[in-house]
Amino acid sequence: MMDWAAESMAQVAATREARVGRPGPKIEGEEAERLLEEYHPDHSGKERSVGVGKNAGADRFPLELAALLEADSPVPENFEARVDLETDVLIIGGGGAGVSAALALQGSGLAVHLVTKLRLGDSNTVMAEGGIQAALGEGDSPRRHFADAFVGGHGDNDCGLLRILCESGPEAVGWLIGQGCLFDRNPDGTFRLRPGGGTSVPRVLACRDFTGLEIMRVLKEALRQSATAVLEEHAAVEFTDDGAGQVTGAVLWDRKSNALVTVSARALLLATGGSGQLRLQGFPTSNHIGATGDGLVLAYRQGCGILFPNSHQYHPSGGVFPEALAGSLVTEAIRSTGAQVVNREGHAFVNELAYRDVLAAAILREVSEGRGVRTPTGRKGVWLDTPLIEKTQGAGTLKSQFPGLVHRYARYGIDPAVCPLLIYPTLHYQNGGIAVDGWGKTEAPGLWAAGEVTGGLHGSNRLMGNSLLDITVFGRRAAASILKEISERKAVTLKGLTRYRAVLKTLPGFQAAEAGGKSAPGLFPEASRLKFHRAPGKLPPMAAGPEPQTPFEPPDPFARG
Repeated sequence: MMDWAAESMAQVAATREARVGRPGPKIEGEEAERLLEEYHPDHSGKERSVGVGKNAGADRFPLELAALLEADSPVPENFEARVDLETDVLIIGGGGAGVSAALALQGSGLAVHLVTKLRLGDSNTVMAEGGIQAALGEGDSPRRHFADAFVGGHGDNDCGLLRILCESGPEAVGWLIGQGCLFDRNPDGTFRLRPGGGTSVPRVLACRDFTGLEIMRVLKEALRQSATAVLEEHAAVEFTDDGAGQVTGAVLWDRKSNALVTVSARALLLATGGSGQLRLQGFPTSNHIGATGDGLVLAYRQGCGILFPNSHQYHPSGGVFPEALAGSLVTEAIRSTGAQVVNREGHAFVNELAYRDVLAAAILREVSEGRGVRTPTGRKGVWLDTPLIEKTQGAGTLKSQFPGLVHRYARYGIDPAVCPLLIYPTLHYQNGGIAVDGWGKTEAPGLWAAGEVTGGLHGSNRLMGNSLLDITVFGRRAAASILKEISERKAVTLKGLTRYRAVLKTLPGFQAAEAGGKSAPGLFPEASRLKFHRAPGKLPPMAAGPEPQTPFEPPDPFARG
C-alpha cells in the first residue's frame, strides 16, 4: 500500500538497530528559543489586533479568531429575550469539565441544566488518548509536578492556578476511580505510570490509549443517573445580562426546531472547550467537530479578557497518511514507550520526549528543509518509528497497550508493529483562553468557566496529561464556588450585546449578520457545511416548533465531487 515510500522505509529499518537505546538529540535553551521563533506557527505573524472588547488594540489574535470576535451575533437585532426556561445553574458544554461540575452540584437542591450543541460527551475530552497526570509515584510530589509544568509552560503559567492543579491531582484521580474509571495497573496492583514530554519522572496514568474516552464514559453514565436536566443539540449563541454587567442567562439555538430559546439562570458555567476546528493557518486538527471557539466569543462580548490569545499547541504527532487520518492524534504515549521520530533517511533529529512545541517546530524545520516524506496527495511528514517498540519492548506491545491506534490503522491495511507511521504537527490545544481565578470565576459577575476555554493555567505550552486533570479539578471547583456565591435571579436583557454591537458598527468593513455579514459563534467548522439556521416567523417556545427545514447531518466523507 505504501510502495511510494518503500525506499525511505527501508532506510528507517536499516538504521533501527543502531538507534536502539540512543534517543535523538535534545534541543534546549537558546537553540530551542531560536527554533520556536523561526518555525513554530505561533510565531508566523499571521495575527492581528481586534478593535472591540477587553483586549482591543492590545493583544494579537490569530486571524481566524479575530474575525470571529469582530463578527455580529446571529441573534436578530429585534429579538426580545422573553424567558422560555428558568433554572438555577446553566452549564454550557457537555464534555469533561461541564459534566464534572454537574456531578459536583448533585444534592445541592439547585436546579441544574446542562446544554450541549451536539450530544452529551461529544467533546475534546473523548479525543484525549495519552493519559492524566497526578503525583502518585514513588519520589514524585505536587511540587515536582508544578516545576515540570511551569518549565514546560515557559514560565508563563498562572502560578496560583497551577499550584491548585498539581496539589489537587491525587484527589482528583481518586474521585475518577470512585466514579468507575479503570486506569492501567501493574501486576502488583500499583498504577502503571508513563513518562511524558517534559515530565521528570513517570507520572501519567492511562486507560491504554483511550483515557479521555474512558473518563467521559463514566462521567456520562453518572450524569445520566443524576437529577441534571440535559438538553442536547442546544447551542449557546448569546449570553443575556441584567443591564448592569451581570450575566443572567443565555439564548440557545434548538437545532431540532430551529428556534431561539431564552434561559434565565442564577449562575452560568462555560465549558465549551477549545477552538482547533478553526483550522488556524490551514493546519489539520485533532479536535472534535464542536471545537470552534464558541465560548471565547460569548464571554468576550460580556467583557471578559482573553489570556495568551495567540498561543496554541500543535501536537507533534498528528497523522499524515492515509489521507482519511490526516490530523488525527497519534498519542504522545507512543513516544514515551519508545517510538522515535526520524526523517526520511532514518536519522533521529530530535529527542522524542522534547516539549511539544519544540518537537513540533523541529518537525516543521525538517520538512521545510527537504528531509521529510511526501505522500501521494501532497502532504508531508516525518516517520514515527513504531516498530522500534516491538523490537525493544517485545512483540505484541503495541496491540496490548495501544489497541485504538492499531485498530484505526488496520482499517487501511497498515500495521504499526511493522510499518512506521507518517506524522506532522496537528492543531491540538488552545493554550490561551478566558481569564479566571482559582475558583473558575470570570471577570463577568454571574459567569464561571472551566477547562480548555480558560487561559493562564498552562502558560504558553501544555504538558501531556494536564488537560484531563484540568477539567476534573476546575470543573468541580467552579461548582463549589457557584454553591457559595450563586446570586438571586435577575433581569434578562440583551443590553450587553447592544453595547458590543454599537462598537462593532464603528469598525471598517463591518456588516451586520442579517445583511449577509459573518456571524459568531460559528458553531460548526466551515468544511462541515453545517450552518446556523433559524426558522422564519414567530419564535416558538422550547417545547414546540416546526420540523427542521434543512438537514444537519455531516457530509459524507466518502462522497466524490
